[in-house]
Amino acid sequence: MKHVSILIPQGHTSLVNIEGTHQILSEVNILRTGMGKAPLFDIQLVGLSKETSQRDGLFTIKPDCLLKDVSRTDLIIIPAIHGQFIEAVETNREFLPWIVKQFNNGAEVASLCIGSFFLAATGLLTGKQCATHWRFANEFRALYPEVNLVDDKIITDDDGIYTSGGAYSYLNLLVYMIEKYAGRDIAILISKAFSIDFDRTVQSPFIIFQGQKAHEDDTVKKAQEYIEKNFEEKITVDQLADTFAVGRRSLERRFKKATCNTVTEYIQRVKIEAAKKDLETGRKNVLEVMYDVGYSDVKAFRTIFRKITGLSPIEYRNKYNKEMLVLD
Repeated sequence: MKHVSILIPQGHTSLVNIEGTHQILSEVNILRTGMGKAPLFDIQLVGLSKETSQRDGLFTIKPDCLLKDVSRTDLIIIPAIHGQFIEAVETNREFLPWIVKQFNNGAEVASLCIGSFFLAATGLLTGKQCATHWRFANEFRALYPEVNLVDDKIITDDDGIYTSGGAYSYLNLLVYMIEKYAGRDIAILISKAFSIDFDRTVQSPFIIFQGQKAHEDDTVKKAQEYIEKNFEEKITVDQLADTFAVGRRSLERRFKKATCNTVTEYIQRVKIEAAKKDLETGRKNVLEVMYDVGYSDVKAFRTIFRKITGLSPIEYRNKYNKEMLVLD
């Protein structure tokens, strides 16, 4: 059997991550038993104290065992820890060396949603791919620039370390891991039993682009504001460089450093974000939306839209605009 340690951190933790993981892995055991096979997972809630209060005392979690009592484990699950990330790390610092020790002894580690911030604090994510909730991508990059954040993904698997994207996408990671541990047949049964989309790997359609403004480069901030106010126009890097009296190379270098996007990427993402809003709520067709956000080349617009959202403009509209779907 694989020993699974679901961590119970101090502070405001995702109860859904904890209970959902426990329930789904337990269901794997039930399915296997029904097939005449031995249970696969020995699941334990592992905490720092005998009781952990959550949501200002609304809930209390009683771990199966304390951290000091677990000498060896095979899989560590880190749930999302809400609140100030640095404070959450400090409050739960006792977990960090234990996680590293277990990983070095052969255990695998999975972080769910913004649990990635805590996993990154161990140093185990350095140089590796990582997913997290798209809303906190900017904060993550600022705190952990040495980690390769792929904010469009909902699943990463890199050398025994797994991460999931935003919120309930942890369910997709669980199905992915169950397939790896228990086989595709069990994974399919779990996906059907819990109505979880099978083989979903991206969170691109859900991302709302929010430009990174938490930096001190005033020229770049002015360029960002200009792009956001004039997205309907055709904007070029040379135009921005001239407008703000800075060399093109210098602007591109500073822009990338400050926002984690090239100037061209930023322009594209602002335009596509505006297009998404029109497609979600308006009655315009795709061509009208395309022209309104400053594109004139249908192929280029569709290509960039799909690159950013993972869907074609029509697929995106049909997914989010019920009124237009009815009209079709």
